[in-house]
Amino acid sequence: MEIRHLVTFQAILETGSYTGAAVNLGYTQSTLTAHIQALESEIGGPLFTYVERKLQLTPLGRELIPLAEDLLSTRDQIRNMKHSKKMSGTLTIAAPESLTISMLGPILQDYSLQYPEVKLVVTNGTCGENQSDVLSGRVDIAFMIYPDFQQEKCLHYSLGLEDIVLVTHPDGPDHFSEIKQMKPVYLTNEKGCSYRMMYEKHLMKQGLEFPTMELWSIEAIKQMVMSGLGFAALPSRTVQQEIKNGRVKKVAHEESFSPLYSHMLIRNKKWLSPAVEAFLNTVMSKITEVEKM
Repeated sequence: MEIRHLVTFQAILETGSYTGAAVNLGYTQSTLTAHIQALESEIGGPLFTYVERKLQLTPLGRELIPLAEDLLSTRDQIRNMKHSKKMSGTLTIAAPESLTISMLGPILQDYSLQYPEVKLVVTNGTCGENQSDVLSGRVDIAFMIYPDFQQEKCLHYSLGLEDIVLVTHPDGPDHFSEIKQMKPVYLTNEKGCSYRMMYEKHLMKQGLEFPTMELWSIEAIKQMVMSGLGFAALPSRTVQQEIKNGRVKKVAHEESFSPLYSHMLIRNKKWLSPAVEAFLNTVMSKITEVEKM
């Protein structure tokens, strides 16, 4: 197996065709075909197939993606090895929207100032999707809000308890007992979100049901709460400023929610790249600063 065969495979993925990959790489199509055939012979099955004349990945091809990305990333790191202390490369991070907008900003800012040569790619997904991406190798680091759990297939860091609060319009009810009687709209985000699942399980245990509106972002949820449309259950860190400014009201309650925590998962390799290790140190340093405040 040769690295150039994996480069060809990745180029076809990026362009969606043999023709586009040939143009980008400066190869003839027959050379590209030979590369893929050699790779398929080595692996033991087809990587691509045509469905209605459209190029599609086979299951084997999908399995190869994270492994090829890993090998090519390692190759790039080896190429960029220098005696200087400059750190370079690409760091891919997956995080739920709640942590992206409330926690990651200062961390990414500090990291970028210290290591400007490292390209940061941040993707957004549900906590389950982010965990799957780090385990499959699609990303280097994943953040989650989830119940306490143990993960042996990657490095796992618990970053602290996440307080979930109920919020409503500033002129809305002060206590959840009033919300139970009024039955306002329950404003929430996409299915698969950990704190949505936690809160809806809590409602089901109590036999409570509210008309539900599903929105595409936390910012949209907050805007609808501020307009007086209904109430929401959100991580406290995402609405701290709005509560402080009086734009939304924190609703008092005697409810006992299942605890949720923020977590960081890192791909478990025999060694951590300098970029990943530096990011880990930045995160833990920031967490320590917050705890001391």
